[in-house]
Amino acid sequence: MARWLYRVGVRAVENRRRVVVVWLVAVVTLIGAGRGLGGEFSEEFGIPGTGSHQAQELLADRFPEQSGGSARLVFAMADGRLDAAGSRAAVEATLDAVGALPDVAIVGDPFAGTGGALSEQGDIGYADVRYRHPIDQLGSHTVEDLDRTVQVGRELGVQVELSGELPAYYQSPHLGGTELVLKVGAALVIMLVAFGSVLATGLPVGLALVGLAAGAALVHLLALVVAVPSSSLLLGVMLGLGVGIDYALFIVTRHREHLAAGVGVTDSIGRSMATAGQAVVFAGATVIIAIGGLTVAGIPAATIMGASAAIVVAVMVLAAVTLLPALLGFAGAGIDRVRVPGLTPRAATDADNRWGRWARRVAQRPWPYLVGSVAALLVLASPVLGMRMAMPDASTAAEGSTRRIAHELLVDGFGAGFSGPLLLALELPTGDDPETVVADLRAAIAADPAVAHVSQAVLNGSGDTAVLQVTPRTAPHDAATQDLVHRLRDDTVPAALAGTNADVHVGGTSAQHIDLTDRAAQRLPWFMATIIGLSLALLTVVFRSVWVPVKAAAMNLLSIGAGYGAVVAVFQWGWGATVFGLDGPVPVVSMVPMIMFAVLFGLSMDYEVFLLSRTREEYLRTGDNTGSVVAGISTTARVITSAALVMIVVFAGFAMGDNIIIQQIGLGLAVAVLLDATVVRAVLVPSTMVLLGERNWIIPTWLDRLLPHIDVEGSGRGGDVTASADSDAQGRAAVYGCQWPASKS
Repeated sequence: MARWLYRVGVRAVENRRRVVVVWLVAVVTLIGAGRGLGGEFSEEFGIPGTGSHQAQELLADRFPEQSGGSARLVFAMADGRLDAAGSRAAVEATLDAVGALPDVAIVGDPFAGTGGALSEQGDIGYADVRYRHPIDQLGSHTVEDLDRTVQVGRELGVQVELSGELPAYYQSPHLGGTELVLKVGAALVIMLVAFGSVLATGLPVGLALVGLAAGAALVHLLALVVAVPSSSLLLGVMLGLGVGIDYALFIVTRHREHLAAGVGVTDSIGRSMATAGQAVVFAGATVIIAIGGLTVAGIPAATIMGASAAIVVAVMVLAAVTLLPALLGFAGAGIDRVRVPGLTPRAATDADNRWGRWARRVAQRPWPYLVGSVAALLVLASPVLGMRMAMPDASTAAEGSTRRIAHELLVDGFGAGFSGPLLLALELPTGDDPETVVADLRAAIAADPAVAHVSQAVLNGSGDTAVLQVTPRTAPHDAATQDLVHRLRDDTVPAALAGTNADVHVGGTSAQHIDLTDRAAQRLPWFMATIIGLSLALLTVVFRSVWVPVKAAAMNLLSIGAGYGAVVAVFQWGWGATVFGLDGPVPVVSMVPMIMFAVLFGLSMDYEVFLLSRTREEYLRTGDNTGSVVAGISTTARVITSAALVMIVVFAGFAMGDNIIIQQIGLGLAVAVLLDATVVRAVLVPSTMVLLGERNWIIPTWLDRLLPHIDVEGSGRGGDVTASADSDAQGRAAVYGCQWPASKS
């Protein structure tokens, strides 16, 4: 790998104009294809085999009129009643206009009480709209057409908002141009302080933006073949921006160190690619593998979100090992020529700096620091013990959006449950009296104190399938609604249908979300075990150690737990929820713990590898465990801290957006990375490694023989092989008057 990456770096420098042109052409082509051919984002959270999915399949097969997509029109009057002469005419004109749309099959009537209703005060009402085609065949233009059509009522003085399945299903991701500029600007400031050089700062940011453009276009193209949630693009951009800048930062830092040591430009870039570039490839692969673990979650939407993020990360790695060396070639030896006034460009890090002095202090008293830091992290993680997962409803939509306003109107006029009714699909075999079966079922469901309303049953033409709409008293994400769905499936429905051949499937968006939450809770422990196992195996191979991987996994769990704790405290407990545009506490989104765990384990492994690879290199050279720990921290702390600050700024910026999933992931990642780069790297790592002593680097002989040899930064065995076997490297070393370092192993 080191040999190959050295050649890639050198060839990229020699052909830098071609490399840049190829990248520009590829990015422009991908952007054009993404805009012209890319599919639409859709909030498809169904899970095959669940009760909600079976209800959907039954209706699609036997009752297609009721299986089409749906929307809900919400009407309101600031002063007066909707059934007054003028406002009633406006509502009816709106309903007639909506009914004339080509894809609309049925429009409810709030005045007749069929597919709609008026509140007791008469100032709020709703009407359900049913389309002829399934929701995934309608397209986002259907929402736009509906919103444009209801303008009839708005112009006549009635407030009309959109709610229900259709507006929730087709949500376009909002990246926020101004917000993105602010995030990139904050990252630039951090790197300017770290580097003191405008050019050295601009290269990583520019590389990240190019990679983002290509990665986002690929996610758009992915939406052509699978249902991609809108959160996928936001997650990919958030993660890609962070890792893209970080990966380029590590390579540029190593390149500047070589230049400061007198190495020629081309050879320096080649060496940087063979060392830091190899670490970037490994780090990126680790993140991708960790995110790939979402495939065992059994949740298609989470898998697709992970795949989207993995695509963007892969593009960033490719850009870092091909485009970045070409750009460094253009910069030449003058990478530090344009300096920031008042800041001195720094290439290398002195081993006797404040980080080194801090590491020595920890090494002198490891037990107090270990116990204190673990206790602090456990306290921060303690809220996770009360974590409750659920999928978000319209109450978490962006402030001022039509979905959010419609939700608030429905809650005021009818109760919390009207924003997420349940849809029961009844299979009525011949031999039973359909009317009796339906009547008994309606009576049993209506007797449940958690049910606010049960609609009249609608039968299909053959009389073998019926549909009931059940409105809970509580909000879709409320624990009482989840209990109601389980009670209906396990107790109420079976008891009501005892002695008949009828079968009922509880569906609808709320039931679908509850099924997803149940699946996430079931699979989360297995998912975590899979990711931890992969990480342990990977680190065992890299560091030829048993205790280092175990220690790293335990520390990652502590920082991730603290990230979970922050999400629970802010969102579920409501500590500062208004800062994120929420009216009050909301549960943790069902997919968030899995996605956070995958991403954080991958990112934590990055920092672990960058720190411990330097530590192990020093240990192999000196045999001094404590000294190698101090040297590893002192030489990597500045770049890791800068990289972590960039990540924190990016993640925190996305946490202030208007997508609840990305808000929770962004906050959790920002907190966990902050703790990982400070408490874990600066306190837990030195204290535990000093206490373990020589055991850090012990591995059973039989296991050592079984494992392949991987030198992540090409500085030990791999680096020596690269130098001795690569004639290009030797030739360039001779030209520039330098030699590859001797093997330290």
